[in-house]
Order: sequence, then C-alpha cells, then structure tokens
Amino acid sequence: MTRSFDIAVIGATGSVGESLVQLLEERILPVGSLHLLAGSESVGQSLAFRGKTLRVRPLESFDFGSVQLAFFAAGAAVTREYAERVSAAGCALIDLAAALPSSLAPRVVPEVNAQVLAGLAAPYRLTSPSAPAVAVALVLAALRPQLQVKHLTLTACMAVSSRGREGVSELARQTAELLNARPLEPRLFDRQIAFNLLAQVDTPDATGHGALERRLAGELKELLEAPSLAVSATCVQAPVFFGDSLSLSLLANAAVDLPAVCAALQAAPGIEYVEPGDYPTAVGDALGQDEVYVGRVRGGLDEPAELNLWIASDNARKGAALNAVQLAELLIKHYL
Repeated sequence: MTRSFDIAVIGATGSVGESLVQLLEERILPVGSLHLLAGSESVGQSLAFRGKTLRVRPLESFDFGSVQLAFFAAGAAVTREYAERVSAAGCALIDLAAALPSSLAPRVVPEVNAQVLAGLAAPYRLTSPSAPAVAVALVLAALRPQLQVKHLTLTACMAVSSRGREGVSELARQTAELLNARPLEPRLFDRQIAFNLLAQVDTPDATGHGALERRLAGELKELLEAPSLAVSATCVQAPVFFGDSLSLSLLANAAVDLPAVCAALQAAPGIEYVEPGDYPTAVGDALGQDEVYVGRVRGGLDEPAELNLWIASDNARKGAALNAVQLAELLIKHYL
C-alpha cells in the first residue's frame, strides 16, 4: 500500500495558498489529511479539495506533530515565528517567503539543483525561491551546455499578485476609480499603479537597490552554483494581475551559437519555446500554465557573446506554488 502523508498549508486563503491546494489535487500526491491554516481573519473560510470542503483553521493552535510536511505561504514573519516549532515536531518545511538563511533552508528549483537535497538531514527545510528566480534559473539551466554566462541583466516586470490579494484588490480598485472618473487614492502602492509602471517594488537601500533585487541576485547565484556570476536586477511593478514578464540579457565568455541555444530551449523540460515571428505574453500564454514561456531569442546588436530573451511565467502558479509542490514530490519520493 502506498504511504500517505499528512500536509499543512499555511496561508491557505492567499493566491499562492489556493494555488498550492489546487496543485496538490491536480498532481495526485499521496495526501492523507490536508490541513488549511491561516491567521484569525481567514479562519472559517473553506476551500474544495478532492470532493470535500475543508475549513481553514487557526495557525496558532495547530500541532505540527500531526503532519509530515508544511508549506509556508503566509510571509516571512510567519515562517520565522513558527519554523522552530515545525522542526521540533519533526515536520518538513517548505518556505515560499525566503524567511530563513540558505544555510538553514537552501533555495531549490528541482530542474536546476535538486542534488542539494542529498546533503540535508531531517527534519528538512527548503526554500522555494522567488517567482522570477525560478523562471530565470530554469532557462539558464537549460543553456548550461551551450554557454558560460559572465554577466546577467534582468528586468522583472512583476504582477501585482506578488503583493498578495491586497495587490490584486488595489489594482482593481484603482482601475475602477479611473474608469469612472473618480479621484484616485493610492493605498498599498505609493502612487498610481493602474495604467502605469512603477520603477521599484519595495524600498531601496542606501545604494538604490531593493530587497527583492538583492534577493534575486543571491538566489540566482545559489541556484546556479555560480557565486562569481555578475547579476544586475531591476524589479518593476506592472499593472497586471497575474503573470510576470522578464527581459533577460546574458553576456557569455564566447560567441553565442544561436541555433544551438534555440534547440536547447526547445528540448528543455518545463520550457515552452516560442518560434521567431511570435512572442509569449503572461496573460495570453503563461497564465494558468505549468511551463515557462521563452521567446524573442536573439543575439546582441554589436556583441557576438550577447544573448537576449523574453520570458513569461505565471508567478503564483509556476513561480511559487508549482515549484514548492515539486519540492514536496522530491521529498516524498526520496527522503520522507
């Protein structure tokens, strides 16, 4: 008889939490009991799972000794508050907020650096990286045999759902106010996001770099095991509900073989290569999909060692929930 695993989802009523529950059902993991947990404001809400209606229960009183695996999708502060309690109960933890240092919870994308798990011991702690890092690392891993990257420049146009349900609500409210000719009052964002682009997604530090930009650079270096890789990252808040759009420029140590690059992308698992003459969009292609879409693959105008790509990915489903569920699949298959 196949062993089943009892699982908890913390932050179950958020956009990523709901995607986690959906994927746990779609991918038919051997889930015994599924526990949906959240803060007091969400307790009592319900989600459907395998023909049943599951009520959201309070996180504060939950016994983590009753489950073997817990997904944390409720923000860094919540992970940090409960991480020791989870580990003390012998429960594996998958964090989607990068709350713990990589020495305690390494960043893992299964298609890129799954071998990291072999060096860990129970109770396992893993971090599912930020959604843009998942998409970019997947593409770069596919290109490893083709080019050695010296410098990476990334512009990440991020959906407002990266700020949770509050971001989605804020964009919807601002859009309605503008379309109805009402005065606009920014709340979650510091200025108008509807029909606009914001040049930063969080507060810059003294050097002008935001926390997510620094996180992206660190995650890519860790995932690719390339500590000397030079990374330039710019995060832009886009007026899109779901789906990130990423402009990626790479400088290799030798001239780029463009046909070989395209062939590698076509053959890579988890990537949907879009032929020249067309291009992918987050809303039209990637939304609701498990693949990362890659198009506009081209060399540099003046530099033969330059490669440019356009990437579209569903940030909530692929970038967050699916990567975390794939980590769970690895743990269940080989380690738990």
